[in-house]
Amino acid sequence: MPPRDHPNVAVPPPVIYFAFLGLGWALDRYGVQIGLPPSDEMGFGLTTEVRRGLALVLILGGLLLDGMAAGVFRRLGTAVEPWKPSTVLATGGLYRFSRNPIYLGFAITYVGLAVGMDSPITLLLLIPCLLVVDRFVIQREETYLASKFGAEYDAYRNRVRRWL
Repeated sequence: MPPRDHPNVAVPPPVIYFAFLGLGWALDRYGVQIGLPPSDEMGFGLTTEVRRGLALVLILGGLLLDGMAAGVFRRLGTAVEPWKPSTVLATGGLYRFSRNPIYLGFAITYVGLAVGMDSPITLLLLIPCLLVVDRFVIQREETYLASKFGAEYDAYRNRVRRWL
């Protein structure tokens, strides 16, 4: 049997982000607190209009970042999905500044949704979410890319930061 030509990512990254968003929403909805005041008392210290505007800017900014980063993959003719083979190493465009601009865009969108939901607990859950993404997605992708592209990927990894 030939070796698999993909990073062996078991769960699509958007599902991970949505799972943590859903958990945060459920915890907030059912009144679970972690030492923070309830969201209706906290409001992130912003008026509703400002909070909603900030949420919209973050959500749109994150989605724009995702679209631009995915566009680099499409132009190169390689798969965006981490469960498909990579045919080319993306190092241009946004990938000159971050090795993971799509996951960064997901995180920005997540923050916007948490702010829009007025849910501090959901915002705090971004930390374990990013740890899961790092451990079960990014590390697998980096191992795969290093084995597939060798010295070219190692040079890229030494030149460009993982997040920013």
